[in-house]
Amino acid sequence: MEVEFKESKTGDIPEIICIICPNSCKLHVYEDEKGEIQVEGHGCTRGIEYGKDEFSDPKRTLITTVKIENGQLPVLPVRSKVGIPKKEIFKAMEVANHVCVKAPVNVGDVVIPNLLGLGIEVIASRSMREKKS
Repeated sequence: MEVEFKESKTGDIPEIICIICPNSCKLHVYEDEKGEIQVEGHGCTRGIEYGKDEFSDPKRTLITTVKIENGQLPVLPVRSKVGIPKKEIFKAMEVANHVCVKAPVNVGDVVIPNLLGLGIEVIASRSMREKKS
């Protein structure tokens, strides 16, 4: 995510581009004097929720590959079912780097059941049959 800073009465406010809909609104998100998160520049109510989440607890979908034994290809594409805290991405990648599944695998099969103890499943993004001898 690219963040630009705009000068305001309260100091620098980062500009966040909303990715919820095609409008790509430029959100200005900040904490006011009362400690409440304020979102300006949104074109819809979904932008408010996105801005608050991105400001206070940003999450990203983990998209990577894991090794697969006896598969048609040497790696299997996987993704987290939901976003994981952005600060945990590198730890999550380390876990995925040590995972090896055995073919056959179907799209949607759970590859990592409880990533980093967060209760988040990592699933196969494609099916993979066994390698033919």
